[in-house]
Amino acid sequence: QVQLVESGGGLVQPGGSLRLSCAVSGRIFSINAMGWYRQAPGKQRELVATITSGGSANYADFVKGRFTISRDNAKNTVYLQMNSLKPEYTAVYYCNANINRSWGSSRYAYWGPGTQVTVSS
Repeated sequence: QVQLVESGGGLVQPGGSLRLSCAVSGRIFSINAMGWYRQAPGKQRELVATITSGGSANYADFVKGRFTISRDNAKNTVYLQMNSLKPEYTAVYYCNANINRSWGSSRYAYWGPGTQVTVSS
């Protein structure tokens, strides 16, 4: 079975930084695009950043210049470096990976359980 596990969340003061990691494990043929999403209390889940298998990144406007998404294909891991954090960035951050489990199979979107990021003084 495929599993995604996020790590690196926690409590940070405004202006601080965190780096989130998401490791993918299980029976996998290939991992295509990966991404990070967030969900604040009472709000919808929204895209933060995505990255293709070749390393091309796209960001939501509200994090451009502050967050950097990257991946290590050898480790099946995607990262989100978060700098200059503000309280409004407080949310549960979820990892997403589009995965083919075998040759010729369709891609399927997998999600991690989420990691809490709290920005507060």
